[in-house]
Amino acid sequence: MDRLVSDELDAWLADPSRRPLVVRGARQVGKTWLIRELARRNSRELIEVNFERDPSYARVFEGGAPLDVFRELCLSTGKDVEPERALLFIDEIQAFPAVLARLRWFSEELPELPVVAAGSLLEFALTAQGFSMPVGRITYRYVEPLSFDEYLRGHAQTQLLERLAAWSPGEQLGPLVHSQATDWYERYAMVGGMPAVVSVDIEHADPQRCRRIQTDLMATYRDDFAKYVGRMEPHLLDLVLVSVAAQLGGKFVYARASEGVKHQQAKQSLQLLAKARLITLAPHSMAEGIPLAGATDERKRKALFLDVGLAHAILRTPAGRAFPRFADLAPHVRGKLAEQLAGQQLRVLVPGSGDEPALHYWQRGGGRPGEIDYLVEIEQRIIPVELKAGASGSMKSLHQFMHDKQLEIAVRTDTNPPSVMEVDVKTTQGQRSRYRLLSLPGYLLWRARDLVQSTRG
Repeated sequence: MDRLVSDELDAWLADPSRRPLVVRGARQVGKTWLIRELARRNSRELIEVNFERDPSYARVFEGGAPLDVFRELCLSTGKDVEPERALLFIDEIQAFPAVLARLRWFSEELPELPVVAAGSLLEFALTAQGFSMPVGRITYRYVEPLSFDEYLRGHAQTQLLERLAAWSPGEQLGPLVHSQATDWYERYAMVGGMPAVVSVDIEHADPQRCRRIQTDLMATYRDDFAKYVGRMEPHLLDLVLVSVAAQLGGKFVYARASEGVKHQQAKQSLQLLAKARLITLAPHSMAEGIPLAGATDERKRKALFLDVGLAHAILRTPAGRAFPRFADLAPHVRGKLAEQLAGQQLRVLVPGSGDEPALHYWQRGGGRPGEIDYLVEIEQRIIPVELKAGASGSMKSLHQFMHDKQLEIAVRTDTNPPSVMEVDVKTTQGQRSRYRLLSLPGYLLWRARDLVQSTRG
């Protein structure tokens, strides 16, 4: 599959001053495949070791100069290659996180050898063994599930993707393109972006098989919970995970996690699931300026899954010979999936370390109604995002928010063709609210960053 992060990996490999690279992300998002493809694409001999499959490799790193380590690994793996023609790949490094601290010696003493490590649940391993993530001497990249544009590439929808990539505010997209893009986006809403599921969808177009793999993936993640024992009982994590599906689209309320789960247990479980990258937390922000994380209320937060496919696995949405039409799903399920899909795309708009929340939301205090579904930062501006599962809906909260915060641009996502309009209305408080509204269907959210920038003019 053509992954956008591949270009970043190629740029890292071509940089003569590169540092060792640690690829982070949840299990099954394609980290190992990406590194193997990186080596193949750049004609590098891959020296691959896996600490979970063969723990004995970790001893090779315990002593000796980097060149000696490299030669011993070549001997162990049966490869005969010089460092400048190789790529060293350490997979499942979380099994021996102490090796992370030694990676910097490779860039200092053997800079001609590119070194990549990958791991899942890395944050847990570091915390459990008392290590901290090396800073300044290692480069990090985060891998996400396939975005909608990557999904279209996988299905060879080149012409459609080109039309979507070429649209600019003020233009008409055309009813046929809108219809085709909507159909593909609704399929993406059922399949999601996990590589194993997308691969089956591309090769077999079998909805039942896709659902089974989504369910199997969720079972794999749940099996991983046993690795958290000592910090939190696995069954508690499981209960909170199910509660995330039930509370998609709204503030996560700890008391609703499950009967018998205490507030502190639910809170710790939620934090652990977020560390595992299985869920994403979107905290409440006062939205009083940038950064959004500068004024948050940690008592209020939304939670969404790594991928919409995992939500399907827990919500048990049906899949037979064909996927159900999105409009045929129960309204509350459509709302949850719309919130999940939007958040899944918006959280990757702004590149970052991955350690700080990329998504926030806003809710009026004092028990008064009023909420903005998501807030993102684009070019040092706060951009509110209003979600509509259908073609219409009230925007009273958005009008008031734009007036109170004196913002210029907002994004609305619904099922209409894309457009941009100048809003000039009175709020429910009788105040004049004027701003520019960029209306995007879900299939264009992956372009929200550059479209917001072009709309500013």
